[in-house]
Amino acid sequence: MKDLFSIGEMAKLFNINIKTLRYYDEIDLFKPIFIDRANNYRYYSTDQFEQLNTILYLKAVGMPLSKIDSHLSKRNIDNITNLLEEQKEVTKNKIKELKKIEKKIDNTLKQINYARQYDKLNIIQEIEFDERKIVLLKQKIRTNDDLELSIRDLENKTQKNGLAFNGKVGVSISKEHLEQGEFEQYDSMFIFAEGEKYKKKFIKVLPKGNYITVRFNGDHKMSPKYYKYILEYIHKKGYKIADDSVEVTLIDYGLTTEKTEFVTEIQILVN
Repeated sequence: MKDLFSIGEMAKLFNINIKTLRYYDEIDLFKPIFIDRANNYRYYSTDQFEQLNTILYLKAVGMPLSKIDSHLSKRNIDNITNLLEEQKEVTKNKIKELKKIEKKIDNTLKQINYARQYDKLNIIQEIEFDERKIVLLKQKIRTNDDLELSIRDLENKTQKNGLAFNGKVGVSISKEHLEQGEFEQYDSMFIFAEGEKYKKKFIKVLPKGNYITVRFNGDHKMSPKYYKYILEYIHKKGYKIADDSVEVTLIDYGLTTEKTEFVTEIQILVN
């Protein structure tokens, strides 16, 4: 049986990159048993196979190289058990985060597919929405203002990074201003909470109920005329406005550069 294996042979035997073995040598994680000083070739023995197998297994379960090195220097059952228990918790947390990301992706796809029902544009609909949680910031915003600065303000006040804000960002006109027919200014902005934790003072629950809605091709700057349109319907039906409006741009610059593809929806809860 062959006693020594070159770095190239080891790489083939273990299906890893030669550069990886060189790096392990540089950081003293896994060093060749012999180096030929005449040509600087590295050689490994079969006695080292189990050690390399251990490194590759622990790396495959996501363990950092620093912890792997620590284990190799004091290998025993208690140590590896503790390390694997720690890594199991790390893995559980990663799975939770990935599930949150999966949910965000699903929500965005549903939002796009919902918005692209172009036959429903400019049509008043009555839709029963379930209870929804939003993260709310009371702030006056003109309907023709750029919302980006306000989004950053909401982000900073809730101490969340931009990832949390890649969902549906919306604005609201207060119930009082709706009843007075004033649509030139928003009274608050919000995002839909998608599993993240926020301080209670920022949370508002949108009640389950009947919402009068209209979807239109365009952004928030076009909304005043649609508020008039939707309020005419509410008055005609004899409904009473029950809460602030919910106005969301379903498709905007975050999804497309084509303004002709922008879709915004207004929702107003009624009794």
